[in-house]
Amino acid sequence: MAGPRRDGASPRDARLSGLEIWLTGTPAELAAATAALTAAGHRIAQRGTRRPLTGADAGRCRLYLRLSVATAAHPSGRTPATSGAALLDLDTARRKTA
Repeated sequence: MAGPRRDGASPRDARLSGLEIWLTGTPAELAAATAALTAAGHRIAQRGTRRPLTGADAGRCRLYLRLSVATAAHPSGRTPATSGAALLDLDTARRKTA
């Protein structure tokens, strides 16, 4: 019989870092979202395999991404409106990949 279960990270595993995202959409939407994220300056550290969905979601897929996102420290803990942040325009990204 095994000893008590240890519920926690294995000391043999590397520490994970970065932003994890599960994307769900059509293949074109996944391509557009991925392109928009990389165009915004995020580096894809890990990309999963695109998996097709079934049933009511047929024609759609899911995709796992782990991103390295550069963050800037602000003393107030808030990002100023002039920080250069941009809104991702998925419609424009979709037209570029089509």
